[in-house]
Amino acid sequence: MPAETGPTTTKGPSTSIPGGRVDRFFKVTERGSTISRELRGGLVTFFTMAYIVLLNPIIIGGIPGGDKNTDVLGNVLPLAQVAAVTALVAGVMSILFGLVANYPFAIAAGLGINSLLAVSIAPEVTWPEAMGLVVIDGIIIVLLAVTGFRTAVFNAVPPELKAAIAAGIGAFIAFIGFVDAGFVKRIPDAAGTTVPVQLGIDNSIASIPTLVFALGVLIMGILVVRKVPGGLLIGIVITTVLSIILESIFDYGSSMENPKGWGLSVPDIPNALGSLPNLSLVGDVDLFGAFTRIGVLSASVFVFALVLSNFFDAMGTMTGLGKEAGLADEKGNLPGIGRALVIEGSGAIAGGVASSSSNTVFVESASGIAEGARTGLANIVTGALFLAAMFLTPLYEIIPLEAVAPALVIVGAMMIGQLRDVDFTRFEYALPAFLTVVSMPFTYSIANGIGVGFISWVVMATASGKARTVHPLLWLVAAIFVAYFARGPISDLIG
Repeated sequence: MPAETGPTTTKGPSTSIPGGRVDRFFKVTERGSTISRELRGGLVTFFTMAYIVLLNPIIIGGIPGGDKNTDVLGNVLPLAQVAAVTALVAGVMSILFGLVANYPFAIAAGLGINSLLAVSIAPEVTWPEAMGLVVIDGIIIVLLAVTGFRTAVFNAVPPELKAAIAAGIGAFIAFIGFVDAGFVKRIPDAAGTTVPVQLGIDNSIASIPTLVFALGVLIMGILVVRKVPGGLLIGIVITTVLSIILESIFDYGSSMENPKGWGLSVPDIPNALGSLPNLSLVGDVDLFGAFTRIGVLSASVFVFALVLSNFFDAMGTMTGLGKEAGLADEKGNLPGIGRALVIEGSGAIAGGVASSSSNTVFVESASGIAEGARTGLANIVTGALFLAAMFLTPLYEIIPLEAVAPALVIVGAMMIGQLRDVDFTRFEYALPAFLTVVSMPFTYSIANGIGVGFISWVVMATASGKARTVHPLLWLVAAIFVAYFARGPISDLIG
């Protein structure tokens, strides 16, 4: 990783015993890391993505008898059970990925797919049937990985597009931070304005939580500039303590009750340490019920959408994280990517079986990489903390999104530097790279950004008389994305 990302990128003495089993197994010293950096990186990654245990139940869960996420069939996933299985699968899959793939890429329920399930699929089928489609999606993804197809597509992407994907993920993760902290807010449609978003409330940082976020960005930025080891972790601790103090004084509460409140979790000292998790949703899946209920064609369209989203979200995320960690070769390829893709695909199967939604590599892993994580040892730490979260829920509920969102912005600033590898004097490179970068945050989807980049790359190469230099797989994937983006009109056409 480039030197400007801070001291965590430089090689230093390992804190492990030379030749120790842990060091040798995870290749810690070989990758220029130390045991302490790996532990710290895993801790930071957990804190920046722990929100998924709270957010996933809100997206796909609900209260029996209420209106939240209740579909036409009246079936609802209980919030507590969804939280438990979300933490369970994230913990197990992150540890498995760390052991087998040996990369610091943590895994949890993917936001794009859980939203797709809640909005488009669940209203048409029961939740067990919807999770059955997720399992089928995972099986297809694993088969594509085992046969080498996913690896072939990964390696067929030009270096310039890989750099753009990494930079786009940087822009995307920073945008997530801005939105999560309320720094960027959507203007309600009733406002009758042509501007879709605004700064804070009425273009003003008008709330304590957003102020904490802004201070957090500056504090973490200063720590990184000063090359303070563990700067992001220290920044998260500082902003969390500040949040708890300010909430005890002003009592803002949740944003669901107060527009100026905290986005997801309210910073407060817990009254209890936790309780035993309810894992009753594990195994509550109907593999082929959706095909009977809505027909083979409709169910197959849903599976296609899940596969495409899973396939390219993971590919793009691994590309960006691998480049940022300095683990990719000169062509942007990751060694041993085949194993990594098989395990990542298995996350969809595990998520479907447990009713937590498809699990995939999380872009927030970049925060741990920024702290120095370079191996799967960091994933072991992250996964263990997710498993502990099943029992100790209040301990991570006290950390508000506004306290960890600054880390995402700092990491985004680091990753956008990957654009240095794109020759912007050549417009056949500049346009696809630009479209890739801006499409990810603007459409809130890594897969969409990749699709737009692939299509424009093929078109620009053809226009510049270099169509023969485009890998055949790139042509195939571009054509698939054209069909994917036009799936609405195509569905209408075929009824």
